[in-house]
Amino acid sequence: MPRYSIIIPVYNRPDEIEDLLKSLSEQTNNDFEVVIVEDGSTIPCRDIVEKYSSTIDVKYLYKSNEGRSIARNYGMERAAGSYFIFFDSDCMIPASYFTTLSAALEREPLDCFGGPDAAHASFSPTQKAINYAMTSFLTTGGIRGGKIQMEKFVPRTFNMGYSRRVWQTVGGFREMFSEDIDMSTRVRQAGFSIGLIRDAYVYHKRRIDFVKFFRQVHVFGMSRITLKLLYPDSLKVVHTLPAIAVIIAIALLLLSIFVSPLWLLPIGVYLLALFCDAWRQTRSVRIAMLALPAGVIQIVGYGTGFIRAFTSKILLGKGRDINQEIEMRRGK
Repeated sequence: MPRYSIIIPVYNRPDEIEDLLKSLSEQTNNDFEVVIVEDGSTIPCRDIVEKYSSTIDVKYLYKSNEGRSIARNYGMERAAGSYFIFFDSDCMIPASYFTTLSAALEREPLDCFGGPDAAHASFSPTQKAINYAMTSFLTTGGIRGGKIQMEKFVPRTFNMGYSRRVWQTVGGFREMFSEDIDMSTRVRQAGFSIGLIRDAYVYHKRRIDFVKFFRQVHVFGMSRITLKLLYPDSLKVVHTLPAIAVIIAIALLLLSIFVSPLWLLPIGVYLLALFCDAWRQTRSVRIAMLALPAGVIQIVGYGTGFIRAFTSKILLGKGRDINQEIEMRRGK
């Protein structure tokens, strides 16, 4: 019986699965099985999975399209490991990942855990800039596993794991946006331990253009209000900062138009700090330049999503039956 069962939902991403399975075939510790759950794809990856069946223990499961959370639950029900590990299909796993993970769990046993993400050398400059925007303290407050954090670490499903005992106690994922935060909250409420294993990182390709990136973070901002309705105490100051930044930026822009251009100075100082920090971290002027629009999109996309959902679901009261909404999604 393998120690780890890697559960990967996939929908029309055969090229990503190729890169992911190749990275898993190069692990220095292979005490794992891989469970690929094809969630009703019209472009299946079965042939690619079979290509790696001689080098890693991999199962291919096909089911009708119901969503990534239900696909993960489907995989867990058919997995054999003591721990379930979750990666997104657009990840690549460093060769030492499971060696690092096993050593960390020996030092400090954890019921639920996760690690950060990083940009691989092969990623495009835009992907590296987006990775910076998603991980920098200046844009996210370090909530995604950064060295400086403004809230307790919450594992995300691009790099997350928990024990079989957690699954038997808490159950599976709910089909909703930010399902990983919902799961982590339920795990914590059940009294299980949660920890960040900083050295167990993955390479996460992220979105490949700024339009898709905006849509992604806008949904993240909206889902934070859904989580607040489910868990009233879950909303922290750090989650409101992008929305506050959007409101302040609009006020500064209006003041610069009607009063004095000097009101743009705070925005300029922030953008300069963002550029310098991105340049320091990436050692690339080009990526630092791209980090400026990426950072603005991260804040504006999340902030406007938060404001939109706050207005609709809280001020206008359209989100009161959130548990019923989730149950309806689960039943689709």
